Formats: sequence, structure tokens, C-alpha cells
Amino acid sequence: MNHIREILRRRQSYEPIDAQGEAQPLRVEALDEVGFQSGYRDDEDEQSLEPDEEFSWANYAVFLLLGVAMLWAWNMFIASGPYFKKRFQANEWVLQNFQPAELVASTTSNLSAVLIFANLQAKASYSRRVVVGLLLNSVVFTLLAMSTKLFLHVSSGQYFAFIIVQVLFASFATGILQNGLFAYASGFGREEYTQAIMAGQAVAGVLPAMVQIVSVLSVPESTTVTYDPEESSTSALIYFITATAISLITLLAFFPLVMRHYRSQHRQNLSTSIMSMEGSMLIEAERKRVPLLVLFRKTFWLATSLFLGFGITMVFPVFTQKIFSVRDPGTAGRLFKNETFVPLALLFWNAGDLIGRMLPAIHALRTMDKPRLVFFIAISRVAFIPLYLMCNIEGHGAVISSDFFYLVVVQLLFGISNGFIGTTCMMGAVEYVEPEEREAAGAFMGLCLVSGLAAGSLMSFLVAG
Repeated sequence: MNHIREILRRRQSYEPIDAQGEAQPLRVEALDEVGFQSGYRDDEDEQSLEPDEEFSWANYAVFLLLGVAMLWAWNMFIASGPYFKKRFQANEWVLQNFQPAELVASTTSNLSAVLIFANLQAKASYSRRVVVGLLLNSVVFTLLAMSTKLFLHVSSGQYFAFIIVQVLFASFATGILQNGLFAYASGFGREEYTQAIMAGQAVAGVLPAMVQIVSVLSVPESTTVTYDPEESSTSALIYFITATAISLITLLAFFPLVMRHYRSQHRQNLSTSIMSMEGSMLIEAERKRVPLLVLFRKTFWLATSLFLGFGITMVFPVFTQKIFSVRDPGTAGRLFKNETFVPLALLFWNAGDLIGRMLPAIHALRTMDKPRLVFFIAISRVAFIPLYLMCNIEGHGAVISSDFFYLVVVQLLFGISNGFIGTTCMMGAVEYVEPEEREAAGAFMGLCLVSGLAAGSLMSFLVAG
């Protein structure tokens, strides 16, 4: 065993200290059989050099599915907008304000959950938080599915109150899931699993946009404007049942992952105990709480980049709903009419986001060791705002009269930059903390992400004006 450890030490390479005296992450670089980078950290006392857990494609697939489940619920609320309009049509105030009310309730509840659980570290069971989040989502969307066939004669105000309560619970569940999942994934010491979660979130954005476009194009143009309440109710029922099914399937896939990780940790703990001659009794110590300010100091550049990146990102929903094709509505094909062009633009942005979240999986494109560069890229994304202003906002004409410019140069690239910055920051944070701080760092970065979305949501009102 000592001979093996000596070989590993000889292979160790340390990153230099930069000009400002900031320590870079300590790593040994090696490629495993699937081409991903394996990471090792050297403790300050140099007592041992423990390798990160071996990469598993099965684990990667589960984390990808968990990422999908994390955002699928909210996308189902958006997709069910036409159904909610039908249920609220008797109350003009509710009809005009239910979407902003949903956004405020969602952001407030989600951020509250992340803040609360980010400070509860000492006795945290992050895997249990993932389970609770998925179960709570399942209950919420089961109730929503039942509401499409039951209690149809309640007033618009009563149903609005019911929906807001469900949004609060669903967003709180998402907050618990975010906190638990990012922390749990960070505990593996494998950056690839965090990347899988981020990619799964992007998939949850791409699929609904594709379904929306296909559903509109599948209806004959002469009947596109016809509103069928029964069809809307059935569509909402399908959306909500699908969200429940996704949560339950993800839950079933998560349990084997937990068991595999538990057995792997048990073997590592046993090996460590034998090597250090501490006996064969394994005692689980209470997790030490890491102050959020300490985590912020250690991950300053990446945490700030994540906050700013997602804050700037929140301008895109405002513009996407208002920018139309530059083609003449009378002669344009159906794909370029408003009912399909808006979801088409969403598809381009979400496809770019998915591409951006996949890029850090390529070792040559990783920039975690250049946190100031990541910060510069994040803050420079504000340049996309004037690009949006050059497009055809509400049909008033465009400075650059080109749908290609809007869909590819603006939407696709803005999405790619969002996915790349977000995934890079989430993956790289664990390199700047100690091994025992990884889980807390993962939860803290989730807090930065949600805080950025909340701040961006508030700032988007200024952009809308």
C-alpha cells in the first residue's frame, strides 16, 4: 500500500499560485477508461491521497434524470397556461395577473427553501432531501391532475388560490431538491455528475418547447384559433400526470444510486480505517457546518459569476414573448407566425443552453482553473440586451431584419453562454474547497443560482419597461 501511495505522489502536479497570490486548485490529472478527467486532492497534512469515486455511466444517467425532474415541474405550469386562462376567464383581475403571481410565489418559495436548507448542514441527509423533494412534487401534481376533472364549478378566485398554494409547495419542493441534489452530487467528487444535472435541466427546457411546436403544427391552420375547453382540460391533465410520472420514475432510479454510493463509501472508510490503524469500528461523525461566508470567500469568482450569469439570463423570457418574425404575417409559413415563432425561439434558446451545458464535459473546454475568465464571460453577457433591442419587438420593425440573426446569433448564442457559465461554475466550485466541504459548497452554489434567478426576475421588469 505504501508503494502505491508513493507512486501516486510522484505523479502529483501542483497548479502555480497566480500573480495575486490566489491559490489554484490542487489536482492530479489522469484520464479514466471513459475519457473523463479524474481528480485527486492532497490534504495539507499529506497523510493520504484519496482518489475520487470511480466514474459510472449508470450514475451519470440517474443524475441526468434528476436534472430533468428538477425543472420539469415548472415547465408543466408554463405549458398549462391556456388551461388556467380557461379556468380564470370569469375573473378579469385573476386572468391578467395569475402569471406574475405564479412567478412571484415560485421565486419567493424556491429561494426561501434554498436559504433555509443551505444553513442546515450539520445533520443534513442530502439524499433524504432529494427524496422529499421528489415525493412532494408527486403529491402536488397529482392534486393538480385531479383538479382538471374534479371541483370544476368552484369560482375563479378559489381555483386561483388553490393554484398559488400548489405553486408554493412545488417551488419549495424544487428548492429542497436543488439543495439536496447539488450537495449530494458534489459529495461524489466527480464534476461529471454535476454537469449531468445541469444538462438534465436543459433537456427539461427543450422537450416542452418541441412538444408545443409540434402540437400547433399538427392542427389544421383553419382551426388553429379555435379554443376547445375540453381539449385544454385534457392537455393539462396529461401535463400534470406526466410531471407526477417523471418524479416517481426518478425516485425509483435514485434509490439504487444511493445504495451504490453507500457501499462505495463504506469500502473507502474501511480501507482508510485499516491504513491508519484506527481499528475496525466505523463511527459516523456529525458533519461540520461550514459558514456561507467561508464558502463565498473560497468560491468568490465562480459564485459571483453564477449569480450574475443567471441574473442576466432572466431578460430572455421578456424579449422572447415580444419578438416576432420579420416576415410578412400574410405570406409567412406557419412556422414563422406568432403562435409557433415564439416557441421556436424558446427552442433555439433551450437548445443552445443544452449545448452549453454539455461543453464542459469536453476536457479541453474546461475553464474552472481560470475563475476570472469565467467572471469576465459572465458579466459580458449583458451585451446581449442591446442585441435583443435590434430585433422585431412587437412587430415594430428590426434594426437587423433577419430571423437568422435573432434565432441563431441572439437566442442560440445567449443560451450557449448561459449553459456554459452555469455548468462551469457548478462543476468547478468543489475544486476550491476541502473534501469535507464539497457537499456544503454544492448546496451553496445552488443558493447562488436561485438567488441570481430571483434577482434577475425582479430586474426583468425594468427591461420589460
